[in-house]
Parts: sequence; C-alpha cells; structure tokens
Amino acid sequence: MHRQSVRLIIFATFNNQIIFFMKKLLPILMLIFSANVLMAQPAGFWGPRHETVNIWPDGAPNAFTYDASTDPQGEKYKDALLEIYPARNPNGYCVLVCPGGGYAMLSMTHEGRDIKDWLNARGFTCCMLQYRMPRGHHDVPLSDVQQSMRIIRGREDLGITHIGVMGFSAGGHLASTAATHYVDAVTRPDFQILVYPVITFEKPYTHNGSVYGLLGENPSQEMLDLYSNQKHVTSDTPPAFILAASDDWLVPVKNSLMYYEALIENKVSVSMHIYPTGGHGFGWGDNYIYKSEWSAELERWLNTVVIR
Repeated sequence: MHRQSVRLIIFATFNNQIIFFMKKLLPILMLIFSANVLMAQPAGFWGPRHETVNIWPDGAPNAFTYDASTDPQGEKYKDALLEIYPARNPNGYCVLVCPGGGYAMLSMTHEGRDIKDWLNARGFTCCMLQYRMPRGHHDVPLSDVQQSMRIIRGREDLGITHIGVMGFSAGGHLASTAATHYVDAVTRPDFQILVYPVITFEKPYTHNGSVYGLLGENPSQEMLDLYSNQKHVTSDTPPAFILAASDDWLVPVKNSLMYYEALIENKVSVSMHIYPTGGHGFGWGDNYIYKSEWSAELERWLNTVVIR
C-alpha cells in the first residue's frame, strides 16, 4: 500500500476516535457547565424560595403544655409556624391565611396552602399561619396572628407595605378578631377576607365547637361578648370581603350577615357574596360550583379596593 494512503487511513481512524470520544464527553461537559451556571445565580434567581419560621423561637409568653396522649392535635400544632411564600413579581401586599378547624385542629391544605399559587400569581406574598390550639387559653391564637404580623412587617427583604388577614370558618373568626382587636398600627390588618366565618359567640347563631375550643367550658357572658366580633366593629375596622353559602349547615350564614350589618353601620367598606349552595368547608377547592365566580369577585375586590 502506498505510504500516503497509510497515513490517510491512520489519520481518518484517529479523527473517528476523537469524534467518538467527544460525542461521549460533550453531554458530561454540558452537564458540568449547566450546574456551574445554576450555582452561580443569586438566591431567588429561579423564583422566590418559601420558608417556614417559628414565630416564637424563644418560647411564647403564653405557652402551655399539651398532653400528647390525650390531645394529639394540640401536640401536633404546639409550635406556631409561619409559612412564607413570596411572589415572583411582588406588589408589596401580603395575605396572612388562617385555616379553619374549630380551634381544635387545622385544615392546612384546602383552607391554607392551596391558595398560595393563586395569590402569588397576582403579586401577593402568601403567609400561612399554623397557629396553636387554645384549649381555653383564649389569647393564644390572636397572639400568634399579631406576632406574625410583627415579623412580616419587620422583614425588609419581603418588601411588604400592606398586610391583610384571610380566614376560613374558625380561622375566619380569628381573622375578624385580628381586625377588631388589634393593639397598634403594626397589628392592625389593612384588609380582611372572611370565608364562611364564625363571627358571633351568641346563641343560636354561633358554632359551639369554636366557642368551646377558644374559651373552654362554661365561659362567662363577658368572654362571649368579647369574642362576638360584630360587637367590636368601629369606623377604623379594615375593609372586608365576606363569602358564605346560604345552606351552610355548620356555621349559620347569619354570622356573615351580622358582621356585614355592623360594618355598614360603621361606614366600613365591605363586599359580601352569598351563594345559594355550598354548605360549609368548600375552601379553595375547584369542585365548588361557584369557585370561578367568587375567585373572580375576590380578584376584582383586591384590585379595586385593596390595592391603591
């Protein structure tokens, strides 16, 4: 064979080996490069990071002990935790969500975390509160809400200028308590969203389980009046959005009506939406027949009344 032909064959074989080697190596090099690019990006580059904060890291001033053997739900929620879900494009507004559960347990999913994506997509930072079960220590849930508001307002990195409270059922009672029992400008919510809320502790319209959970057995009339929140509305009470169903079998719709009337009497802006069906506990579930209607009304209210 001619010497030049041999050289060409050797060269071609060598090139083929290089090409084969590069085909095998290139994906690995690309993977290493991509990993380095990802690691080099600043925190939050790929979207805001959610975090969970213990709001009483040194212990709550009104802490008490739960018996895990007889009160597993109390033990489960013994620590007040704040889940913070920042929006990718924040508008400076935050919604602090209080799940329901009759002050005995918490519906953390359909009355809590399920709403975070909807709020985030509209620029709202969503903070979900796992508040402690009071077991008759009536000041415990409200203190958790107020401490959460102090934390959120004090976090400059979140960029929050306005905080609203949102609550479902007993969480609605807690949210309306925050709106009517605040102690200063820091703990006063800027707006309130109440979904089939417990409002009054007066019979026959109250929810007995919530009364027992918050106040214990045989509460005094003074305590019942203190937590009948329609009695504590003033002209400085924040604007409200109220949602309920006429056929609510657990928390009579009269609760929402009483609060609405008190707000109107005090010239507080309020938007109330009562649908004919739905019962109690539909939360943020997509299976609720009026989900699209009420979520659209909520968005319109947020954009026209809350955001200024």
